[in-house]
Amino acid sequence: MIEKKIRCGWCGQEPLYVNYHDMEWGVPTHDDQKLFEMLILEGQQAGLSWITVLKKREHYRMALDNFNPQKMASYDDQKRNELMQNSGIIRNRLKILSFTKNAQGFLNIQEEFGSFDSYLWEFVEGKAIQNAWQSLADIPGKTPLAEKLSVNLKKRGFSFIGPTICYAFMQSVGMVNDHLVDCFRYSELANL
Repeated sequence: MIEKKIRCGWCGQEPLYVNYHDMEWGVPTHDDQKLFEMLILEGQQAGLSWITVLKKREHYRMALDNFNPQKMASYDDQKRNELMQNSGIIRNRLKILSFTKNAQGFLNIQEEFGSFDSYLWEFVEGKAIQNAWQSLADIPGKTPLAEKLSVNLKKRGFSFIGPTICYAFMQSVGMVNDHLVDCFRYSELANL
């Protein structure tokens, strides 16, 4: 008899969402390229559901030079106009403008700290915060730490990086383990 896995309720039955939940969400991430991709994608989520962005991820990879921060930092008006015509991504002018600003900020942080990973993980002293939520209603939309990260990133020129987006980013890259305690991934990630 196969035991059914208990998952966080937010991922539902959608295969793309289930795979994201099982394989990516909450896994401590230290690769700068992956961190940059998630930072950009989380900013695209503002005002939308994560599944909307997740379904467009491959389109973003193609449209944004596979999330190459060096190329994105030099996007000009012509490139931004091309992106505004791309139906595969979310066509919001301010979000598209944020690509260049955030790529430039990302590169500046890499130069200052040696890597974005070094900068980012210092906010949690190099170790994922292990929460112990019993229900989805317990999980906050933002925290004081996410607010601190948001303020710091904004001072460095980033946009679409408010505290709610920062907390979603922290969850996605495993800075916090916000899987519910009865989810099969909770203990797997807590033991990393």
